[in-house]
Amino acid sequence: MHLVKKLLSISLAALALLGACGSKSDKDSATAQAAADSPAPLADAPAFSADSAYSFVERQVAYGPRVPGSEAHTRTAQWLASQLRGRGAETTVQEADLKAFDGTVLHARNIFGRFAPENPRRVLLLAHWDSRPWADNDPDPANHTKPVPGANDGASGVGVLLEMARLLQQKQPAVGVDILFVDAEDYGTDGDDLSWALGARHFVENPPVEGYAPEAVVLLDMVGGKDARFAREQFSAYYAPGLLNSVWAAAERVGESARFTNEIGGMITDDHREFQNAGLQAIDIIEYCPDTGFNPRWHTLADDMSGISAETLGAVGRVVTEWLYSQK
Repeated sequence: MHLVKKLLSISLAALALLGACGSKSDKDSATAQAAADSPAPLADAPAFSADSAYSFVERQVAYGPRVPGSEAHTRTAQWLASQLRGRGAETTVQEADLKAFDGTVLHARNIFGRFAPENPRRVLLLAHWDSRPWADNDPDPANHTKPVPGANDGASGVGVLLEMARLLQQKQPAVGVDILFVDAEDYGTDGDDLSWALGARHFVENPPVEGYAPEAVVLLDMVGGKDARFAREQFSAYYAPGLLNSVWAAAERVGESARFTNEIGGMITDDHREFQNAGLQAIDIIEYCPDTGFNPRWHTLADDMSGISAETLGAVGRVVTEWLYSQK
């Protein structure tokens, strides 16, 4: 993912209003505000384990950087698919040869697991699982050609969703849940928005299920950093304000409003944009705040387990769990 420098044709003041309390209608706005003022009872959901999510992140990093074409990439893909199948998900591995901006052919694998596939109402949770091939943001230029370990940038979101799969095996919410580990997100280059999120674009254009159109899409990216804060990503606030408000209301209910802030974050080119472009309600939960930017370990060799916080993983996991199991 990267930060888009341009502005949408909407004022920042209006966007701030959307981010704080906006939605598609005054009624939705009032509902979201009421949820914040008078928190609803917590959803009846299994307990999310931060330690379990941490161990799933650790396992991915132990394979090595998951750069398409590497042995670590192949082994991790096999492990991820086996994890979803082991939790009872109807699992599909979508393979595709995708051409990167520099002409490299990426042998990509999107790993798609469906829980309660007979339920017509669908929610999609996703994270990218590949690692960036170059640590081009590293302070040492000698490291710019080395692959990123990808503990936070990729593995953290996957770790949270693997723990979510464990919960879904225990108890199904009212909606059917799909988990997607999407590939080839981080092989992009600055200045070319179409060079990012190749796996997500392929998935949207070639859905494994005919007519696939989940009612909500929630992306988790860089959700494991120590002391991380999650501002309202601007594309999410503009294109899916109702969904964004409902997730942030869940954060309020579980006591995580200090971490899930009402600040307006950046405009991030990330996997959620491909779903938004297809007309779906999609948001990005990502560590990017206006005063700090991306996590300082972003696209550096320091994106390793020393920067991962079980506390942050647990906070994000509890928010998503509360939101998911409160769906009616």
